[in-house]
Order: sequence, then structure tokens, then C-alpha cells
Amino acid sequence: MTSLDSVLDKDGVRLTVDDAVATVTLTNPAKRNAQSPALWRALAEAGRALPGSVRVVVLRGEGKSFSAGLDRQAFAPEGFDGEPSFLDMARGPEAELDATIAEYQEAFTWWRRNDIVSIAAVQGHAIGAGFQLTLACDLRIVAEDVQFAMRETSLGLVPDLTGTHPLVNLVGYARALEICATGRFVHAEEAERTGLANLVVPADELDAAARDLAGALLAAPRDAVVETKALLSGALARTYEEQRTAERAAQGRRLRDLAGLSD
Repeated sequence: MTSLDSVLDKDGVRLTVDDAVATVTLTNPAKRNAQSPALWRALAEAGRALPGSVRVVVLRGEGKSFSAGLDRQAFAPEGFDGEPSFLDMARGPEAELDATIAEYQEAFTWWRRNDIVSIAAVQGHAIGAGFQLTLACDLRIVAEDVQFAMRETSLGLVPDLTGTHPLVNLVGYARALEICATGRFVHAEEAERTGLANLVVPADELDAAARDLAGALLAAPRDAVVETKALLSGALARTYEEQRTAERAAQGRRLRDLAGLSD
């Protein structure tokens, strides 16, 4: 997606903005966009740097793979330059470990803000942290060659980058457990059939499909989309009657706004 304004470009993450559409690109294809704490900090910074004019954020990865997941250097005794290794973190106080993981999770939390709609455009491998990053987004368009997998359990770990909640919501508890516990690949057909993917397209049409969806999302008034997203994202946590109440309150706000009566 061509952009007019480069806002951030560091540690394997580039944020560009073209009017109401922002694009976040993972920019280390030589390592299949493997993830690191520095990359997670850059992703969190990208979220904070979004101009208020942005309504849609497209997430993509350069190269043949969206993201192969966590860079295995994290488990080496030396870790990354200037970073504690995961093994050193495990030896530290429990509260510090919890705070560090919470900091890493910030890279994955802002994609579902009510003021934006996020689209992951996913090709090739989206494994572990890569899979969880796509799950952080509201919508997913995938190429026909996509391969999702949650491989944390094979390393003796658990998925901890906010992916478990959306995965269960999308495919249900039993399938989510099976996907995570076995670490198997989920391909494009299953992803679309089970709700992991909104749309499957040929790989060479992925960016165009993301542009088309972004354009469709921009067609409706922003406030109506914001209110609708808030209604839908909170629906599972509400009872039927609570959801009815939330609908009435949201519609009341929209009608008052359209009538010029809002504060």
C-alpha cells in the first residue's frame, strides 16, 4: 500500500500513513520477520504514533512469510544485544517477569481500539507470535499459501501475547485447544471455514484486497463504525438484555448527533 507519510521506521517495523489509512509493515524478510522485544516495542510505539485522522490500519509483512514467530535467539544464553535472555528473565523475580511479559503484550493490544479497524494481510507462515499478531487484528485477509500455527507448546511454553482470547472467540474452545496443543498448521481453506480468515485470495492479490477492504470500511461515517465496533466487541461479555440496553444507548447517541443535539 503506497503511503504519503512515513511516521516510524525502526527495529523491523515501518509505519506509514496515507490520509485515513495507516500501514504497519514488518520489514525483516531475510529472517521471515521473526519477532523480538525490540520489534514489540516498535509495534507498541506505532500504535501510540497513529495520527487521529487514521480510521483503518493494515498490518502486513514483507517477503514470503508474514512472520515466522519469535526469534529463537531469545532462548540463547546471550539473548539479543542489550536485552536479557528469556532464560535470565526466568531466573529473576516473578513480579519482574510478569511486568516484562505485560510490556511485550502492549504490542498486541492496541489493534482493537474502538477508534480504528485493523486488517491483517497475511501470506506464508504466521507462526507463534506471528499467529498471535494476526489474531490481535479485527479482520484477516489471507493468501492461499497461508500457514497458521501456534507452536509455543512444542517449546514448553504457552501462547502469552494476547492470542488465546480471540482464538477461542473465533473457532471455539475445543478447536482452539487442539490447534494450540498440537501446534499443527491451519491452512487457508480451514482458516476461512472456521472464521480465522475473512477472505482468502491469491498471494499476488493480497495487497489489493486489503486496499479494497480498507476503502469499504471508510465508506461509512466514522462515528457509526466506532459505535458499531464497540457494540460488537463487547457483545460476548454482555447478557442479551445488557446488549439490548447498549444498542439503545448507542443509537440514541447517533440520533442525537445526526440531529445536531450532541454535546
